[in-house]
Amino acid sequence: MSKIVYLSDPEITSLPVEECGDPLVDLRDIPALRVDRRLADPDGHFARLRSDVANRLVIAQTLLPTGLWLLIVEGYRPLAVQRRYFDAHVERLRSAHAGRDEAWLRARASRYISPPEVAPHVAGAAVDLTLCTASGAELWMGTEVNDTDTETCHTAAANLSGEARTHRAVLIDALAGAGLVNYPTEWWHWSYGDRYWAYATGAPAARFGPL
Repeated sequence: MSKIVYLSDPEITSLPVEECGDPLVDLRDIPALRVDRRLADPDGHFARLRSDVANRLVIAQTLLPTGLWLLIVEGYRPLAVQRRYFDAHVERLRSAHAGRDEAWLRARASRYISPPEVAPHVAGAAVDLTLCTASGAELWMGTEVNDTDTETCHTAAANLSGEARTHRAVLIDALAGAGLVNYPTEWWHWSYGDRYWAYATGAPAARFGPL
């Protein structure tokens, strides 16, 4: 397997942002998209994304086999929430790996949760999602969305059942076909216009910065 570049790596953090001003839109207002409420917040941040990202999700939906739907779990995440998630994961790692220094803890945490200063969710550029049937039943993808930091969460994990591998391939084909890129340690995390997208596509700068 090729080396994974993490969100905390200099290849990502050194990339510039040329903010284009694309607004957030509410995905619940788009009939072609299904939004899950498991991470719903009172202000509805979870259901918002930059309009260009939302449009690409609509395109991805059209690329899925008949009877399958994207099920969107979380989009935009305010900076304070991202910081809370990241710091909490650092503390879990600190407890599990006594003696590790702060640099190691931050680098390891970023495999699963992005550092707040470069987080695609904070830019409204990333979405966590899965697949479901027309009745809303989720397809098995090998792990749950936002599962713990394990090798099985990696998009190209080797230890998957045939069913999960097939379902991931369907998801990948649709989202990549619409121009989104995946964070390779999380099969459910896709983005467009952020620093990781710029790195993956060779763009000179990200289009979306923190909101």
